[in-house]
Amino acid sequence: MPQSVPSLPRRAARVLRTSLFAQVACALVIGVVVGRLWPHAGTAVQPLGDGFVRLIKAMIAPLVFCVVVAGITKAGDLKAFGRIGLKALLWFEVATTVALVVGLLAGNLAGPGVGMNVDPSKLDASAVEDKTGGGSLPSTGDFILHSLPDSAVGAFAENSLLQVLVLACLVGAALLHLGNTKVPAILPAIEQGQEVVFAVVGFIMKLAPLAVFGATAHLVGEYGLGALSTYGKLIGVCYAVAVIFLVLLGLAMKAVTGLSLWKFVRYTREELLLALGTASSETVMPRMMQKLRHAGCRDDAVGLVLPTGYSFNLDGASIYLSIGTLFIAQAVGVDLSLGQQITVVIVLMLTSKGMAGVPGSAFLALSATASALGVIPAGAVALLLGVDRIMDAMRVSTNLLGNCVAVFVVSRWEGALDTARAKKVLGGEIAFVPEEERAESAEPVKSPELAKPQDPKSAAETVG
Repeated sequence: MPQSVPSLPRRAARVLRTSLFAQVACALVIGVVVGRLWPHAGTAVQPLGDGFVRLIKAMIAPLVFCVVVAGITKAGDLKAFGRIGLKALLWFEVATTVALVVGLLAGNLAGPGVGMNVDPSKLDASAVEDKTGGGSLPSTGDFILHSLPDSAVGAFAENSLLQVLVLACLVGAALLHLGNTKVPAILPAIEQGQEVVFAVVGFIMKLAPLAVFGATAHLVGEYGLGALSTYGKLIGVCYAVAVIFLVLLGLAMKAVTGLSLWKFVRYTREELLLALGTASSETVMPRMMQKLRHAGCRDDAVGLVLPTGYSFNLDGASIYLSIGTLFIAQAVGVDLSLGQQITVVIVLMLTSKGMAGVPGSAFLALSATASALGVIPAGAVALLLGVDRIMDAMRVSTNLLGNCVAVFVVSRWEGALDTARAKKVLGGEIAFVPEEERAESAEPVKSPELAKPQDPKSAAETVG
């Protein structure tokens, strides 16, 4: 007797019940509708998104610590870990510079601010100070110094990823130096702690649709869609340049690793949509670490390259800053020479490294660039206040994909990538199962005193 085919509503309900991607996509659409029709209600549900981001951020520091320490000790070679770090920094610098140059070229060709004829004296410069909270970007020396923890507890309490990375490297080096005979219980404890963190992240991820709904409804409700008409050309140029940059990134990834960036996008579509919905790439860092490890990248490469990229590899922000600087200059009628544009690249290369975690960092970097040039009024930076929030989707997606590509490329250079497995995972031949779900489905381990003796054949099969 032929089986009955489920009706369309039942199939849709099953997909919605089982697929995080479908849940987040629906929440995104509902958030846009609520924010557009009921702006005040949209603003009121903002805590849903903010609360989710806070919960995820609480797990990032312990997760990075556990993954890096376990990765160093399993690799058993501290020199290899140092090489991974140096290669990652080299890749970050090249990628960021390319993003800046492509942005400047597009800004010159498209001229998004040409013809606006804005009088900078009529702009409210104090609005920029309100956005940045009167802060400033750290100098190179301050940035390096702040990367070194002055308190082990403080590094975790402040959620400073670079400080946590330094601590993890020191602990991993100490474990390698002492050897497993002197501290046999430490590494298993760290690995078990990592499993606990992943389980907590699994619980939090169930709230992702609510977070996307709250964040999207707030964005549309507070800022509306009016900026799309006022800054349409600037928005179009930035997003088009981001697509061009990602194509270049995909070609580089294919040349170095033989892997497809498009297949990786399909593999991580849930995480990308969640990052877009919450306007934060940090919300998906734990799950991205799982997926990169599942795709054949070694633990030490994932643990070092991905978190470091959040501070050093801001490709999307670099595109926005370079185009934004030209937009401001064109809007107020300032024609930047080639030398001044080279100065823009140099200044942004330096200032972008200290942006992560600083409130209003984009405006601080733009203000620093305007001051360095000396021909753009500082108050003109206020021109971008109305469009900055809309650029989050471009910055988040480009930054996130740029960091993931860096993990694959550096892993390939260091011989820390299982290319055959990566191709199977990205091709859909090996399905991804979150670590917390694998832990739930695993058989419980019996304690030694309660375990029954095994016959030699079954014991050998168990070990194999």
